[in-house]
Amino acid sequence: MAQTGETDGPLFYQTRANLPMVDRGEGVWLWTTDGRRVLDGCSGAVVANLGHGHPRVLEAMRTQAERVTFAYRTQFENGPAVELGHKLAGQLSQGLDRTFLVSGGSEAVETAIKLARSYHAARGDEARYRIVSRFPSYHGSTLGALAATGYRPLTDGYAPMMVEQNHVSAPTCYRCPFGLSYPSCELACATDLERTLEALDPSTVAAFLLEPIGGASTGAIVPPDGYFATITEIARRHGILTIYDEVMTGAGRTGAFAAYQHWEGEAAPDVLALSKGLGAGYTPLGAVVTRGEVADTVLDAGAFPHGFSYAGNPLSAAVGVAVLDVLEGEGLVARAAELGERLGAGLRELADRHPFVGDVRGKGLLWGLEFVADPATRTPYAFDLDVARRVTVAAAEEDLLIYPRRGGGGLMGDHVLVAPPLVTRDDELDELLARLDRALARSEAALASVA
Repeated sequence: MAQTGETDGPLFYQTRANLPMVDRGEGVWLWTTDGRRVLDGCSGAVVANLGHGHPRVLEAMRTQAERVTFAYRTQFENGPAVELGHKLAGQLSQGLDRTFLVSGGSEAVETAIKLARSYHAARGDEARYRIVSRFPSYHGSTLGALAATGYRPLTDGYAPMMVEQNHVSAPTCYRCPFGLSYPSCELACATDLERTLEALDPSTVAAFLLEPIGGASTGAIVPPDGYFATITEIARRHGILTIYDEVMTGAGRTGAFAAYQHWEGEAAPDVLALSKGLGAGYTPLGAVVTRGEVADTVLDAGAFPHGFSYAGNPLSAAVGVAVLDVLEGEGLVARAAELGERLGAGLRELADRHPFVGDVRGKGLLWGLEFVADPATRTPYAFDLDVARRVTVAAAEEDLLIYPRRGGGGLMGDHVLVAPPLVTRDDELDELLARLDRALARSEAALASVA
């Protein structure tokens, strides 16, 4: 894929990478200004659940923009925000029916963390302030969300500025941190929560924060059977709220509207954080949804001292309503489950052909490939080879986008995410797999000469 952007122009982000200049998008395709057609195999950063340029969403944007684009939440209520709250309640379960709208995933997690603290304080339990999360994990780039994140390349540089939170082991069964195997492990990754709480004093813990299906930091790990029932029992017994970070997994991505619904009756979120697919790339949008008892307890104690200028923005809310209408009207949640079966099978076939793909895991349209130097021992590649980046560059040369990340909390290993839009057609999925096959073949050959 041609690199046509400026390296020293007016913008700066993470690096000086020379990136292609995007021109337009339609469905699963993006065109660059030099005419290349790129298949979006990861929905950007697992955001564009409806693909690019969906006409119903664009029409909703135009219609709302002609009415009102901004109304401050302390001065006005607005119809799209109220409608979006009702629609979210209708999609969720277990009494999750009160919504606080925000502009993105980091804001959503920040809000959820502060809500948990405010809830306990409103009940007179001022001692509860700690957040326990998992390692590896990713929860956002603002300081509060970052403090709960378990990904060292992002956290280490800011550690002196943060109140670091406490971590338990993520359910990374392919590379178990305890050196065990399921089911004889007796869910050591889940009972690690009990051990950590006892070490901290559970009466000081406000919430356990987790991604129900792993995101970029773990390469789409799916917890083993029994995991959610165990952590729910532990949290309930100690009076701790559970915050489910569904910023990446929500809005239909995994074949259910929210990933926790795959384990209904075992997974029991008190607070849910959504973003990414909720706005689907058409607008900055996120939401925190909680049980009425949590919201009412906080509000009845006086106020929730928290907010953002664009919370409940009518234009963004109108987009969110349109996104949910498209998900329902086009049956895209069920489509994600159906297409995800085909994608998973196709990725496993690629792994059979390319032995450096050590593991394939995921659910719906969120899948991860982990790369290993030795499949038998699961030995990762040397860190300086940066294999995930190499594979991503090879895919880009095939005009295919995938999403790379280092493993082990950024300390060892490599994986990529494959997460195409929910509107992907069967023939487009076949094209994605064909392009990925070529990228893997070229990467594997190159690694054989340097590893």
